[in-house]
Amino acid sequence: MYFTHADSVWTAHPSLHALTMVIDNVLGMKSDPQRLEKLTPKVEERLASGTESEMPAIASWREAFSKMGLKPTQYRCASEALLRRYRKDRSMPSFHPLVDYLNFASMSSAIPIAAFDCAKISEGITVRHADGTETYETFQGDIENPLPNEVVFADPAHHAHSRRWTFRQSARSVVSAQTDRVLIVAEAHHAAAPQDIDALEHELKSGLTEAGVHITSALRISTVERRLEF
Repeated sequence: MYFTHADSVWTAHPSLHALTMVIDNVLGMKSDPQRLEKLTPKVEERLASGTESEMPAIASWREAFSKMGLKPTQYRCASEALLRRYRKDRSMPSFHPLVDYLNFASMSSAIPIAAFDCAKISEGITVRHADGTETYETFQGDIENPLPNEVVFADPAHHAHSRRWTFRQSARSVVSAQTDRVLIVAEAHHAAAPQDIDALEHELKSGLTEAGVHITSALRISTVERRLEF
């Protein structure tokens, strides 16, 4: 399998930096409140620094969404949506041990993180502009077709595993209780993205290893290295 970004995405967003990981033994990952508590002070520090729109990592995603013709206040990247939700309630619902951990890692870094069940992906994923024929499964069970030129995570079977880039993931490849192998993708555009991606990589490798998850492969994706094979 593989993960990559299309050339057209790099052309439109040359400041993009990404981290990809493939992890195994997700079935063996157990819920651990302490894992989330370790990240909570970083999340609180992030929230105390200002509004979400003032955070460089999120402001750059707002600019990216504007370039795609989307209203940033209508369609928010995943990390902004999580932070806004947490700011309101100071808590997050539990979905899955891995997803819960990644949500807190995303909030602490303000960088959106996606997790895909590899068993639900056909061959691999390319982040590319949609042609409008892709199928996207909502969490309500509906099937949608992304708009032409919308940025999606697509596989060769024309399944769109996300819509509007980092806005919303498809129900098709969401991590579930049956998931054992996962593709993780974190993406950023802001000036400090290289350093922040480094810090996030360190956190994920440490946290996932402590949780008993096996990191099979990892790659920092940039204009030099664009494709992860796994």
